[in-house]
This record gives sequence, C-alpha cells and structure tokens, in this order.
Amino acid sequence: VDLDEVLARTVEAAATLPGVAAALVRTEEADGSPVVASLGVPAETAETFVLSGPPDGGRARATALSYSYVPGSEALDAVRGGLAVPLVGERGPVGSLAVFSQSPDWHPDEAAIADLEAIAREAGPAVENALRFREVSLAADTDALTGLLNRRAFVETIEREVARARRYDRHLTLLLLDLDDFKAVNTDLGLLVGDAVLAEVAERLRELARAADVVCRWGGDEFAVILPESGLADAEGLFARIAATLQRRPPEHVERLGVSAGVAELRSDDDAMSLFERAEEALRRSKEEGKGRGSAS
Repeated sequence: VDLDEVLARTVEAAATLPGVAAALVRTEEADGSPVVASLGVPAETAETFVLSGPPDGGRARATALSYSYVPGSEALDAVRGGLAVPLVGERGPVGSLAVFSQSPDWHPDEAAIADLEAIAREAGPAVENALRFREVSLAADTDALTGLLNRRAFVETIEREVARARRYDRHLTLLLLDLDDFKAVNTDLGLLVGDAVLAEVAERLRELARAADVVCRWGGDEFAVILPESGLADAEGLFARIAATLQRRPPEHVERLGVSAGVAELRSDDDAMSLFERAEEALRRSKEEGKGRGSAS
C-alpha cells in the first residue's frame, strides 16, 4: 500500500528487461499532482515526461519512441529509443510505464511489448490500491477547514524531520504562528467569518512557504511551519513575509490582522518535544511583549 515502494519496485522490474538502460513510471494523485519514479533517468527530467495517446483519442496498446539528436549534441550514453505502455487498474488507467534504451539497434518488437505489458499488468492494480490508500491517509491527516496538515500529522512530521536532521547532520527550524486577537473576529463577526479568515490565512501560508516547508494547522488560530535544512534566519524571513502580507492585504471581512511568532532551531540536545516547547515558549514571549512580533529560542 506504500505508493513510493510500489513505483520503485515497478521501475526496478522494468529496468531488468533486455536492452533497457532506464525506466520510468508516472501516476497522479487525486488532485492531479504527478507522482514519478525513475531508474537511470534524472529526477528533473523524469518529472516532465508525459505519455500522450493518439490524437484521435484512441486507446493505444503501446507507444514506441525514437530520438534523433542535433549533430554533435548527443552524448555517448544518449537514449536512442523507448517504449511505453499504460498502467491500468480495476477502475481504469492510472498512469504509464516507460523503458528506454541507449542502443541504436533497439527496436521494440512484439516480445518487448509483451514483456513490458506483463509488468504493467502486475503494477497497475498495485498502483491503484496505493493511490487509494494514500488518499485515505491524506484525508485523515488533513484539516477539513484549511486543507493543511492537522495536529496529528504535524506531530508525526516533526518527529520524522528531527530524526532525519539528526541522521544527516542537517539544520531544522520550527516556526509557530498565532493570529493576534482572533477571538474578537469570532465574537464580533461570527464563527463563519472566522472560519473564512482562517482558510484565507492558510492559503497565504501555502503561497509564502517554500515547496520543502511543511505547513500545518496546530489548532484554533495557531499554525506551524516546519522548515527542513533551514536556520533561524530562514524562519524569521518567512515570518516577516507573512506578517507584511497580512498587514498589506488582510483577509476579507477584517480591516487588519496581526500575527505573532515563536521560532526554534534544532539543537544537539533536542528531540521533537523539546524543539516544539522552545518554539512555544518563544511564541508566548512574543504575545506577552505586545504581539505582532516574533521571538526566537
């Protein structure tokens, strides 16, 4: 049921076929986000590979690929050709599986297509099941109002990131955020408006955070951002952008909205709990010192 493992085993199996130098498998999550695994293909190149069907909309059994290069531009290990087949689950297509060869004499025949189809037949239902499991898991880890990771997912993620930072001797910083005087929004404007404000703040956080950052709703009007491979300066810079954005462009229905923050960078004697407690203490200090500011611990 682990999607990454299913995809990894699929490309490993495909890469063992005769004449094959590289393999790639591609599927999509429920929101349309691509999920790609490859062997012998650079990650940045693999992510851009898309298998399209015939222009008349027909469902192709397989697609043969042939690559010709500008004279003098091809490397000695350049890919010369490829073969791709669809991945099909019980409910229909779930992605594609492709293999590539560096041999100019490699021309996929019926046997090559059958071999790749045999792997795809095994992989298709497994990928479909893993996608279904990931979707259910994501629903359990997602805050219904904001779409951010919830408290349970935050705890699991911070523990995992602390362990990873320890293992590879990397930086890790935690940023906790609390909206200033948010209770007044609920009291004066109502809970529905308060919910709308929280959802809009969550969207701003997603826009401002880096792709590697993990944004969570800790609870109520409190948010957390886990910043892997980042120091205090990175977290403080993110907080400055968040505060400036909310000041310049408050959420709909409110004239202004302040935010306070607490920041803590992982220390040698920290575990996930102590890292969180130090960030929480810094946040409490920010609130006590007048709100609308950030403190580090």
